[in-house]
Amino acid sequence: MGSGVVQKQSAHRETSDDCRSCLECSRDNGCVRCPERLFLFLQREGISHHGTCLHACPAGHYGQRGKDINRCMKCRSSECEHCFSRDFCTKCKPGFQLYKGKCLTRCPEGTFAHQTDCLEDCLLAPLGEWSDWSACVRGGVNCGFRWGKQTRTRGLHRPADCLKSKRHLFARPTPRHRGAGCRKSVQQVRRRKQKVL
Repeated sequence: MGSGVVQKQSAHRETSDDCRSCLECSRDNGCVRCPERLFLFLQREGISHHGTCLHACPAGHYGQRGKDINRCMKCRSSECEHCFSRDFCTKCKPGFQLYKGKCLTRCPEGTFAHQTDCLEDCLLAPLGEWSDWSACVRGGVNCGFRWGKQTRTRGLHRPADCLKSKRHLFARPTPRHRGAGCRKSVQQVRRRKQKVL
C-alpha cells in the first residue's frame, strides 16, 4: 500500500467520487482495477492517465472484454462516434456517412445517402413482383428437411444482391419435396426413433 493504491476491502478507503466503482484505486491515477462487469476507461491528463470504471464506454471507444480486465479501447477512425471493434464503426460523427463499417465523406458509386447511412441504389428502384418460392434446400439437396432455405427473385435488372430474398424454414417433410438424398436421411431418423421406443 506504500504505492498509493487503495483496495476496497481495506480500512483505508479512498473518499474521492472517482474511486466509488473501483476494486483498486490510486490517489493520483483514479481506478486501477474495476469489478468484473465494468470497463476501465483511461483518460490522458497531461503526462499521466486517470482511470474510471464504466458500465459502457464513451463515444469514440468500444468495450473489449479480457480475462483479467475489461477496457475501453479507442476506435481507429477519428470520424467514428461509436464502434463495435477497433476497425468497424456502427455510427459516424456528423458530416460522415456509414458504409460497411466505415465513415465516409460521401457515399460510393451504386449507393445513396439516407440520413447517416449509405444505402444500395437498388432500394430506390421500382421492383417487379416476387417469383414463387424455390423448393426447400439443405446442404445443396432439394428436400423436406425440418430446417432448410428457400429463395425467390424479383423481375428487375439490378445487382443480384438486390433481387434475392431468403427465409429459414421449420417444416415437416412432405412426400412431394423429398429428394433421393432426403429419403435416406428421413429413413435413418425413423429407424433411430423406433430403436428408442
